[in-house]
Amino acid sequence: MVPLLLVLLLALVLFGAGFAVKILWWVALAVLVLWLLGFVVRSTSAGGGRGRWYRW
Repeated sequence: MVPLLLVLLLALVLFGAGFAVKILWWVALAVLVLWLLGFVVRSTSAGGGRGRWYRW
């Protein structure tokens, strides 16, 4: 009975980790799109493409 519970617990943990990783990929994709949009908007609107679009 204990090995069965351990296998089910492992399956649950791996399913949860896979779901979290999938969400993180979607978050990373959304951040990339926002970053690219910010780059395009700032470079086209700030003095002929010479504008800084970041604050580093």
